[in-house]
Amino acid sequence: MTEKLIFNCTHGKEDAERATLPFVAANIAATAGQDSVVLCTVDAVWLGTDGGTTGIASPGLPALADLYREFVANGGHVWLCGACTKPRGIGEDHLADGATIVGAARVVEEIVNGARTVAFA
Repeated sequence: MTEKLIFNCTHGKEDAERATLPFVAANIAATAGQDSVVLCTVDAVWLGTDGGTTGIASPGLPALADLYREFVANGGHVWLCGACTKPRGIGEDHLADGATIVGAARVVEEIVNGARTVAFA
């Protein structure tokens, strides 16, 4: 059984707080040595593109660009929903460090294998 934690993020620059909070929690998990993933869906897929976190900051929270870099440096992974990237024209050549485009089958496989999920709505 895996100890992977998957934090779902659905918001991008339109809601800085909701875009940042999954990365805060996931970074805490990664810092503690947990296998940690931020799964970006819907408009959050833009966060995993080059420059996608630039300028996103919510009062009282770290700037998302800094937090994103720290999360990846701590061993965290950023997964972008393939069904969400496709209609937005996001491909492999647009990805920021640490980001990967994944299909639903990969997410389902991880959950079946015991990954725990956390959603920020």
